[in-house]
Amino acid sequence: MNVSFIVAGVVAILATVMVIVQRNAVHALLYLIVSLFALAVTMFLLGAPFVAALEVIVYAGAIMVLFVFVVMMTGAESSRVEPRAWIGPSILGIVLLAELSWVLLFAPAAAGRVVGQVKGVSSKELGIALLGPYLVGVEIAAFLLLAGLVGAYHLGRRHSPPSLPKEGA
Repeated sequence: MNVSFIVAGVVAILATVMVIVQRNAVHALLYLIVSLFALAVTMFLLGAPFVAALEVIVYAGAIMVLFVFVVMMTGAESSRVEPRAWIGPSILGIVLLAELSWVLLFAPAAAGRVVGQVKGVSSKELGIALLGPYLVGVEIAAFLLLAGLVGAYHLGRRHSPPSLPKEGA
């Protein structure tokens, strides 16, 4: 499992560096999705499959859709993504998929430890945990998401020049 953890960590670091150095925002978004998937694999290998699932669903799914909408609303990027832009994220994604497949298929002891730790949690228990000791963190996350939505609206709206009042009217 140590080698798998190192591979997932290296993929996460490479993808994150590529997010930073990309000039094209759409290409950076592709690498950011790969980076989030690598973090999900890392969480799975550490024995937190629920956190890994949340990482994929919430971050790689919902929040990345918001980023794509911001890019589309601002019109900063062309809607056409060149096929060669998919090469780097595809290679890193294939490495992650191969690693996760290897862990699940050929290392049953490691996968068994992770799967064996999973127990059922009701929605009531989850709600009590989120709105109990983690209430401040949930509220901060809600404010950050609200700030992101307000920023996306502000960037995406069309500015019309203010009209000056006419003299003599």
